[in-house]
Amino acid sequence: MTVTRKTAAGCAIAALIVPVAATAAYAFAPGAPASSAHTVSLVVAPQTYTVASAAQEPATTRAAFDVLYTPPAPVVPPSAPPSVAASSAAPAAPAQEYSGDAVVAYAQTFVGVVPYGWGADPSDSFGCDGLVQYVYGHFGISLPRGADNQAALGTVISADEARAGDLVWWPGRHIGIWDGAGGIIDAPDWGRYVEHHAPWASSGPPIFIRL
Repeated sequence: MTVTRKTAAGCAIAALIVPVAATAAYAFAPGAPASSAHTVSLVVAPQTYTVASAAQEPATTRAAFDVLYTPPAPVVPPSAPPSVAASSAAPAAPAQEYSGDAVVAYAQTFVGVVPYGWGADPSDSFGCDGLVQYVYGHFGISLPRGADNQAALGTVISADEARAGDLVWWPGRHIGIWDGAGGIIDAPDWGRYVEHHAPWASSGPPIFIRL
């Protein structure tokens, strides 16, 4: 059998076309969806995550905390020398620089004589602060008007330290002169005169002031 060049070339071309056609037929077989040029398919292997539960976490007990944390020891300040401790005590009440008994005796001369009013002179009237200003002015002690202003110029003392001639003060309300025996001399209220009487219980305990 004689094979020409033309026949041989045709056989070679046929040998190449048949596999390509078979491949194309497989790729585009009916029922096989064509993949879009913009579609990418990824296959991800299943992954497993482990979350610790509350039961798996170690519990910190109070005993463990006490072992892990020990509070520092309290700092104890050094004790003060005796001289310093003595100086930190409350200072003693200042001494009167006037005769308290003389102050009370002079204030007593206005009892039942001078009426209550806005004045600070026996020829007119005495307010509670006016009486105090006038009486102490007689002994060379200059005081302003106003019960609180007068008290501010003195030193607060305890009831046990109070003596005749000290001030008896109810903040924001009233002021008088302590007689040293449980009574006061003051100008009490409208329609009354300077009086010598026991402090009003309804007013509460007074504050004692030494000038």
